[in-house]
Amino acid sequence: MKRILLTAVAAILMGAAFPATVAAQDDPPLQPAEYVEVSAIHIDDGHQGDYANHLATFWRRSMDYRVEQGWINSYEILANVHAREDEPDLYLLTRFSEWTTPEEGRARGEAMRAHMAMTVDEMQQASAGRAEYRTLGSETLLRRLVWND
Repeated sequence: MKRILLTAVAAILMGAAFPATVAAQDDPPLQPAEYVEVSAIHIDDGHQGDYANHLATFWRRSMDYRVEQGWINSYEILANVHAREDEPDLYLLTRFSEWTTPEEGRARGEAMRAHMAMTVDEMQQASAGRAEYRTLGSETLLRRLVWND
């Protein structure tokens, strides 16, 4: 059912359900652009400062390096100002244009570990430490669409 719904939405967005005058055009009115990965973060009460410090140091340093390398286009942090019960406190957005190959992914991992001066085990231990006060609620991959003007 979900696949059918996604196919229908894609068909609509790409012009299949537009009026004949629009659908008859060579190019659909929308075209895919960058990907936007959204991570929903829940922070335990009293640990907002702890997580903000992590974001301002380790996370920012790693994300700035990814931008410098051209691996991602940009990143940002959004606060859920009027969060309802069970909604995340923060959304972390990462924008990128292309998928990596497995080989490129391994090379990037090695470069990132060298840049951060950490081993895989050290990175996993740091992540486990943050798990004591923050939870990843969900991850969503979106694709920005732009007008085909």
